[in-house]
Formats: sequence, structure tokens, C-alpha cells
Amino acid sequence: MKKWLSTSIILTMLVAMLAACGGGNSGNGSSGGSNKLVIYTPNSEAMLNALIPTFEKQTGITVELVSAGSGELIKRIQSEKANPYADVMFGGAFALFSDNADLFENYVSANDKDLLEGHRNSTGFMTPYVSDGSVMLVNTNLAGDLEINGYEDLLNPALKGKIAMADPANSSSAFAQLTNMLKAIGGDYTSDAGWDYVAKLLENLDGKIAGSSSKAHKSVADGEYVVALTYEDPAVSYVKDGAPVKVVYPKEGAVFLDAGAGVVKGSKNQENAKKFLDFLTSKEGQDALGQQTTNRPLHSEAAIGDFMTPIDQIKVIQEDVAYVAENKASIVERYTDLFTKIAK
Repeated sequence: MKKWLSTSIILTMLVAMLAACGGGNSGNGSSGGSNKLVIYTPNSEAMLNALIPTFEKQTGITVELVSAGSGELIKRIQSEKANPYADVMFGGAFALFSDNADLFENYVSANDKDLLEGHRNSTGFMTPYVSDGSVMLVNTNLAGDLEINGYEDLLNPALKGKIAMADPANSSSAFAQLTNMLKAIGGDYTSDAGWDYVAKLLENLDGKIAGSSSKAHKSVADGEYVVALTYEDPAVSYVKDGAPVKVVYPKEGAVFLDAGAGVVKGSKNQENAKKFLDFLTSKEGQDALGQQTTNRPLHSEAAIGDFMTPIDQIKVIQEDVAYVAENKASIVERYTDLFTKIAK
């Protein structure tokens, strides 16, 4: 009897110890035996369809998706900080993760070493998975014989009022275009050469600013404008779907910025979240992105569809992402002051 009691007490203590260490599915940061994963994402249906079903089939994990804009989702994660509902933030730029580092767990996938140099997890908490470049979308029917190969070509008087661009103060892709042209033309973000170019471009916009990034590229596909300053993903989609457009990578240089994913700090299914980041950066996941979507994968051996331009055929320039993230407010302010002055 005493021996049985002793064994029972030992077993009870072991169970308690396991629970305290997160061995059970207690919701205190470990997935334990959970087969659930909650993903907050701003990403397109095409990207989600390319990845989520395969991940679920491979792992037996059931994914719950919550879709909204990245800004809205990060505010939700902030408000849920004491009791996180999301396990993964899947999507968002460097600045979004950098500004909210306290919301994410440190995790570097074993696949990180297989990603392209310069596109790896440098923060410890943001896992890059695709890169999107600043491009021009040209309506080939409207452009005619006009040469549009780079930023300088947009100053052609024949294009006055025929260029679609969103407001960098409200559109992340338009802001990326602004910093791209500053770097490509001026060499940095404060030079007179870069800002003089921006002033001339604003003059050629003739006071016309698109209401959103989507309206900018759609207006070109619909034949309302000759050229849009936009980004690679939607631009390539129009080409793939047979619209009378072409994608132009600025001859002065195009910046490619990474989208990231991260494990939400204190989330309930962290092991499953890590499995998702591993799948996202695996060759299989990256091949799916490269062949089934119009996004540019980061795995060094990932395959891309023939609708994507090989990266070695594009002049790529590097952005100082840390500087831009830190100085975004002052860059936007200078742009807004310049626009207001020119629009008068």
C-alpha cells in the first residue's frame, strides 16, 4: 500500500512538472498536442491558396486565417498582447516588424541559410519569404513609340498628366517608389539630385494622384493612363492575364523589399507557428510561390514561372531599410511639402 502511494505521488508530481513546463496544451506559449494554427495575413488569395492547403495536408494542422490590412492586423496583435489570438503574422514590411519587435518571438528557421544573401532573417524575429520590386506598368496600346525604360523617361512632356502614382503618405508601395527613385537618381535619400527629380516628376503628374496603389496600376490596365509607378506582383499579374501592358524595371535600378512573417509572442501554438515558417522558407513552399503566384521567392534554388523576369536580368540596387524605416516620417513630410508647393 505504501509503495503504491509513493508511486502515485511521484506520477502526480511528474504530471504537474510537465504542465508547468508547457508539456500540456495549456495555452501558455506551447502548441503541445494542438493541431491548430491562427494566421493573421494581408496576403492575396492566390498566395494563400498556393501554400495553406499543402501545409495543412503535410502537417495535419488546421489553419484559421484572419485577413485584413497589415496595419489593422498589427493593431489587433497589440490590443491582444496580454492574451494573443494569432500565432503568426504572415505579411508585412521590415518597418512594420521593426517598429513592433516586442510583439514577436525570436525564431530563425533552419532554412534561413538557403535564402538569398541579403534576404535572410537579420532581426531574429522577422522571416523574409518573398521580395517585391518597384516597377513601372506601361499600357502598350497607349504608349505607342514613347520610350519608357526608366525614371528619367517619365519627365517626357508627352506624358504630362498620363502617369498614375499613389500618395507616398498613404501607400506603402508609393513610398517604396519614392525612396527607390531617391536612391536611384540621387544615391541617397537627402541629395538635391534625388529631390530635384521628384519635383520634376510631380510637375509632370499635373496634380493627379491616384486614390490608392491598386487604383494606380488598374488605371493603366484599363487604359486610363499610359504608365503607373507600382510594384511587381500586381504588374506581372496583368501581363500573365493577357492585358495590353508590359512591366518595366527602371534602368537606373530597382529596389526589392522583403515581406516578412513572425511568430507572435506568447501565442498558444508556437511550435505549429514555427512549422509554418519552416514550410514557408522550404524549397517546396518557395517553389509554390515562384510558380503559382506572381511573387518573387527568396530560396536560392526556387523555381520561378516563365512570366517572371529572372533577377539577373534586372539592375537591382539596395535600400538602406533601417535608415528608411527610422526616417520615414521626415521623408514623407519633405515629399508632402514639395507636392503642396508644386500643386499650388
